[in-house]
Amino acid sequence: MLVRGIDYYELLGVAPDASSSEIRSAYRALAKAMHPDTGGTAGAFRLLREAYDTLTDPERRADYDRGDEYEPEPEPPPPPPPVRTRGPRQTSRYVPTLPVIEPDTIPWWDEVRRERQVVLEPTSGPSRTVTLMAAGATAFVVLATGLLGAPSWLLILFLLVGGAATVECGRRHLAALRVDREFTAEFGDRKVFGAPGQEEDEAAERLTADLLARYLTRIPGVRVCHGLAAEEGSVFADLHHAVLCGRRLVLIESKSWLPGHYDVDNSGDVLRNGRPFRGGTVSLPTRLAVYRALLPDTEIRGALLIYPSRAGTITVGDGLGHTPERFVREIGAWLAAEPSTVEREMFSTLLRQVVSPG
Repeated sequence: MLVRGIDYYELLGVAPDASSSEIRSAYRALAKAMHPDTGGTAGAFRLLREAYDTLTDPERRADYDRGDEYEPEPEPPPPPPPVRTRGPRQTSRYVPTLPVIEPDTIPWWDEVRRERQVVLEPTSGPSRTVTLMAAGATAFVVLATGLLGAPSWLLILFLLVGGAATVECGRRHLAALRVDREFTAEFGDRKVFGAPGQEEDEAAERLTADLLARYLTRIPGVRVCHGLAAEEGSVFADLHHAVLCGRRLVLIESKSWLPGHYDVDNSGDVLRNGRPFRGGTVSLPTRLAVYRALLPDTEIRGALLIYPSRAGTITVGDGLGHTPERFVREIGAWLAAEPSTVEREMFSTLLRQVVSPG
């Protein structure tokens, strides 16, 4: 069975009745050799990924086996012949831009700035207040005991016990400060890690990176990651973006699709203008399952950001689909529930998944 002149089974080197595990094993072996980072080309790797996504999805594989053809996005009409000038000929290509979202329309915009001090969690020792309270309690007990005429041995006992408790609190407090200083020295006030895709067809990823930097980094505790592994231990950046704030994490996939109205359900099925959309696929449901297992104590959501691939408007229904405006207002408000908290352990785990330089 051929689609666009390519036999997916032949490309992956498997039989037409191959199992999902056989297809997955073949893909992983080929991906290591065909990935752009290891000498392959972006086009060949995308085709390999398309074959894998199609043959591991039961419904899409059934459509493929029946001979349902892939429906590419129609090409725009050719531009008129360029006017002859003295300069070199230039061709134009539609490039979507980010909308300007007025701050007074973003409900959480001013609220998050009321808490500017970043709080590192979990705490690794007693706070300064607790240490001072221990010292104060020791002094009070010793003084009260002395005023009540208690024997000297009892005063000494209280002094020794209280002093030991105060010293231990102080020691643990200083150790906690050292851990905090080391974390701050390593990351400082940096909020963005990794880099979005740089290929020509990855413009949507760069738009999302700009969107996150422009709006969500206003939240003090937000940490943004680009180009993450879809599975733990992988070397391939198959997840476009992730944003962590406190114990809340949003995974983001960026797409550039034809203008229209999109409905994307939690299983990744896409409708465009009420009809099944075959111009692209959504991997978020799989990514969400992986990261929920990787970070079980984190509340995780997914968001598919859609930009127009040509002049026109994108609208979305309920579900995974988001326009930039909806994403900033709704997902930003969800992340801003704990605007100043950085969960160190969750952040460190997430940062290990970043495979793109930046």
